[in-house]
Amino acid sequence: MAGGAGTRFWPKSRLKNPKQFLKLLGKAS
Repeated sequence: MAGGAGTRFWPKSRLKNPKQFLKLLGKAS
């Protein structure tokens, strides 16, 4: 998920929803 389309929307989501970003990070790790 951290590749292709994933990386495209990550920066925006990270700035808008830090909590959501942490959730994604936890799942990716």
